[in-house]
Amino acid sequence: MSVHLGTLPVASGSNTSVTNDTLEMCIHSDDPFKFNAYIITYLLVFPFAFLCNTGALLIFLVQGPRRGSSACVVMMNLALSDASFSLTLPLRAFYYLMNGVWRFPDWLCQLCGYSFYVNIYTSIFFLTLLSLLRWLAVTQPLRHSSQVTPTRTMLVCLGIWVFVGVSVSPFLIKGTKERSGSSRCFEPYDESNWRRLLQLNYVSLAVGFLFPLLTIIICYSSLIRHLMAGSSLSSIQSGNSHHHTRQRSVHLVSMVIVTFLFCFLPYHVMRSVHLHAVLEKWPCEVTVVLRRAAVVTLCLAALSSVVNPLLYYYSAKKFRNDLRDVLRSSRRSFKRRASAGRREPET
Repeated sequence: MSVHLGTLPVASGSNTSVTNDTLEMCIHSDDPFKFNAYIITYLLVFPFAFLCNTGALLIFLVQGPRRGSSACVVMMNLALSDASFSLTLPLRAFYYLMNGVWRFPDWLCQLCGYSFYVNIYTSIFFLTLLSLLRWLAVTQPLRHSSQVTPTRTMLVCLGIWVFVGVSVSPFLIKGTKERSGSSRCFEPYDESNWRRLLQLNYVSLAVGFLFPLLTIIICYSSLIRHLMAGSSLSSIQSGNSHHHTRQRSVHLVSMVIVTFLFCFLPYHVMRSVHLHAVLEKWPCEVTVVLRRAAVVTLCLAALSSVVNPLLYYYSAKKFRNDLRDVLRSSRRSFKRRASAGRREPET
């Protein structure tokens, strides 16, 4: 039985409940697309995000405080954010596999929704901090070496965790809702809840996305001009060392910009447009198309937890070296065990 996708009526007085029912009908008329998109994305992202980010955390811990740098401290926090978020993906996938019926405690629904926004905005702020550190290291190397320390960087990272955690705490209030006789998760309760989401959307858009994006654009514009001129670094470095520093900077610039443009920008744009479409009662055909676009961009945002480990590999020389050491050590250990097994006498 098909659902007619017409223009939503305007709520007034006793018609509010009718409008809410029509709103629900329009919003959920295309649930199969959303369910399939999220199931495929979460089941694909989970193993890669979990293994890559936990592996990265182990590599950073192997480096130890003595070998660690400020950039490694930021990357370690970024990996921790992505690894923590990846643990919620099996619950999300199971929810959509059950046709949108939440079979877990209410607090887990709250935690899953909360962790998504914590991951998005801690990732954005950590990438911004990483960009600031790289800009300072290239344009003002003496100031960077004297004032930027792993301890101070860790304190800034803790400040980011606290700021983001408190800022997105409203999502801990919203848990499951009843719809069609089943418990649902990740769904606004009613039209007033949608309006509250729109308000939160613009606060997070301004503070959590546009401000970091502007900061990154300014930093990288200055950094690229400096690298093109090749003035400051060439006075304190030379030859191969200077080339590798420039190469790492270019890799970092490229990866951060790709992450912002591919993962975060489409998500914030489509989330804002979709919220306006729902609340301003745009034709339901248009709302459904925008909803599909919002679903796709949310999947792209979730992919950031897989993209970020590439950042560690291509921009951190110590990380690459330690990863090679760990792989070599693992291969040698495997060969020793295999050869020892072959030498064991038969009984």
